[in-house]
Amino acid sequence: VQLVESGGGLVQPGGSLRLSCAASGFTFSSYVMSWYRQAPGKERELVALISSTGAGTNYADSVKGRFTISRDNAKSTVYLQMNSLKPEDTAVYYCRRQGYWGQGTQVTVSS
Repeated sequence: VQLVESGGGLVQPGGSLRLSCAASGFTFSSYVMSWYRQAPGKERELVALISSTGAGTNYADSVKGRFTISRDNAKSTVYLQMNSLKPEDTAVYYCRRQGYWGQGTQVTVSS
């Protein structure tokens, strides 16, 4: 199993980023996928998850209305579209499948 995140970077408050997680080594369409984040000095927290078909999603209250999780099962990729970013969104963002984590991608929101 391999999960490779990309798309992080430095963005100004109010800006947008789209994270991608390319998965391999398993039947991607059979698994719930999720995004977590961990800010310095804080515990890792769930940001969003998506069902295996993409029909169901769930979000942390702190990102509802700003972030959108989606997936392309044909490409074995899950995405996190992040809009209206705030400084408190600064964290390392991780892709997760049950039992496995990606290496993370840094998102920094700062002027």
